[in-house]
Amino acid sequence: MVFTHKDFDHHEQVVYCTDPAAGLRAIIAVHDTALGPALGGCRHWSYASEADALTDALRLSRGMSYKAALAGLPLGGGKSVILANPAADRGAMFEAFGRAVECLGGRYITAEDVGTTTGDMSAIRRHTRHVSGVAPDEGGRGDPSPATALGVLMGMLGALELRFDSDTLAGRRVAVQGLGSVGFELCRLLHERGARLIVADIAAERVERAVQAFGAVGVGVDVIHAVEADVFAPCALGAGLNDATLPQLACSIVAGAANNQLAHAGIGPQLKARGILYAPDYLINAGGLIKVAGEYLGFPIEEAERRVRAIRERTGEVLLRALREDADTAAVADTMACEAIGRAVPAASRR
Repeated sequence: MVFTHKDFDHHEQVVYCTDPAAGLRAIIAVHDTALGPALGGCRHWSYASEADALTDALRLSRGMSYKAALAGLPLGGGKSVILANPAADRGAMFEAFGRAVECLGGRYITAEDVGTTTGDMSAIRRHTRHVSGVAPDEGGRGDPSPATALGVLMGMLGALELRFDSDTLAGRRVAVQGLGSVGFELCRLLHERGARLIVADIAAERVERAVQAFGAVGVGVDVIHAVEADVFAPCALGAGLNDATLPQLACSIVAGAANNQLAHAGIGPQLKARGILYAPDYLINAGGLIKVAGEYLGFPIEEAERRVRAIRERTGEVLLRALREDADTAAVADTMACEAIGRAVPAASRR
């Protein structure tokens, strides 16, 4: 099933991990280690099926390879997914996962992701040193979400500069889809710069919090992508840009934190044809990766922030190359990442 899976891209390793006593069922996907060990977060989610979990692991690990390459990090790409088990003891489950990570001998480094916390990383760390993003009081640098949000802002500024010849956010309408830790922090940064916010989330209390804190306008999750805005920022789960939502977009720029935003490779050219400038997801949401990489590799906090802020310059490079080559930005980002890794560009990108 793995070798013939539509999202298998010559992954180096796919590991199924189980520990019945701890209630653990997990998949670790190592996509590429040409530039260094594979670093990628651990996602804890209620998947409808094991097949869905495998799809997530394969797609996300490939994205991490590209993300690390474009960020200029000496790291490869990997990802892990834990199939949620409400009956399991959470601490025991994550300790068991730590033992599974340790068995890979450093080929894979895990970190926080959707559905996991710094506390979970601490549980993992009891059994392996190949983890990043633990709490500051345990010697780590904590939650990577603020760094992710800052990187998305930097990428957004680069896209604004190219589209409008100005990176000012004052008075710009930005529609933010998803108000988790990254989406809410992005709203804070945008509000500080004078943006007018339209927001949506499946949790009504998150929307109300943004309305109260930032004067945002709340709308339904089924219409946020279709509101008239200068920028649409997808910050929820992936595949939000698809055949159903694409015709409804009413924005000039798409720049958000979600992974795997394009449901299939054909979306990139369609965005270009519609005149919508797409800032590739793994290019601009690399801030969290840079932060946890800095913790693991040991470079200073100030250097990590400098690298996060450099996402703006890298975004400009990708978007300008796409303009010169009359190509869609997603395809150009894939090409540049593969050039950095030394891999052949896949015939079809599958974010």
